[in-house]
Amino acid sequence: MPKSSPLTVVVTGATGNLGTSVVDALSANPDVGSIIGIARRRPDLHTDKTVYVEANIAHDDLVPIFRGADVVIHLAWQFQPTRDPRQTWDVNVLGALAVFEAAATADVASLVYASSVGAYAPGPKDEAVSEDWPTHGWPGAAYTREKSYLERSLDAFELAHPAMRVVRLRPGFVFTHGASTEQRRLFLGPFLPPRLVRPALIPFVPSMPGLVFQAVHSDDVGEAFARAATTNARGAFNIAADPPVTARVLAEILHARVLPVPVLPVRALVTLLWKLRIVPSSPDLLDAVLRLPLMDTSRAHSELGWAPKHSAVDALSEFVRGVHEIGDKPTPPLSA
Repeated sequence: MPKSSPLTVVVTGATGNLGTSVVDALSANPDVGSIIGIARRRPDLHTDKTVYVEANIAHDDLVPIFRGADVVIHLAWQFQPTRDPRQTWDVNVLGALAVFEAAATADVASLVYASSVGAYAPGPKDEAVSEDWPTHGWPGAAYTREKSYLERSLDAFELAHPAMRVVRLRPGFVFTHGASTEQRRLFLGPFLPPRLVRPALIPFVPSMPGLVFQAVHSDDVGEAFARAATTNARGAFNIAADPPVTARVLAEILHARVLPVPVLPVRALVTLLWKLRIVPSSPDLLDAVLRLPLMDTSRAHSELGWAPKHSAVDALSEFVRGVHEIGDKPTPPLSA
């Protein structure tokens, strides 16, 4: 790969934050001839080279859709409800396993899977880890448990299907203007008026031990997936942009000041808001974020030829502006 004739690429979760950017990057890639975008709800969207198919990865037969494809890119993921981890397990884990097996049954040559920084075991915040850092996840949060479990499942899948080229991309936190409304709904909930999310109304940013993470623009992640799909790359790749996001970086974006606070009171507040159903994000996600390692992206640069066009500050600034402006895209998951 790339082969002499244009590739046919199937993308699950094609209408979400990652999916729309991946489809855009694939459509601009000359090695890609056609794209099949799978979504639970068909979008009113027209993208070059793309046909959208309505399917549920956890329940529908995917083999006929995959038959004849050269690459399957698996992005589909359900973040909510955090209060029912059995439901997210059924969609995220059992759905992913169904995608993997359907790709093998349909004789697809390459599988590209969207893993995450959340798959990594707790790690350092003062130095970056490479792709061989353990992917045991943080056991307290459903998201990190699911991502970690799928890493182990994919290890076994690769052993069972040695002829298939398998790539795992592990992005940091992915932001773009058009996904801001969806992310506000998923993580901040319906009770925060979006018009209030603007620098003038946010006086301070809490600085807690461990509050350092990596962000990346959705368009740059889309390009990374397109490169993974159209090259001979194998294995895992960390995907993130500089600089690492600290409380000071957030404060500069928001024109706010930094206020040092201990973790326990913040976690107690998040727990209360979650139990009262004011916010949909569980305190377990906060625990996971505070333990995520920083990732070294050297391998993506050298083997994929990938480099982000946007900084982490660019990506986060778009998110903040997008929440305030009710930024969205014309797909069911992203639409306001």
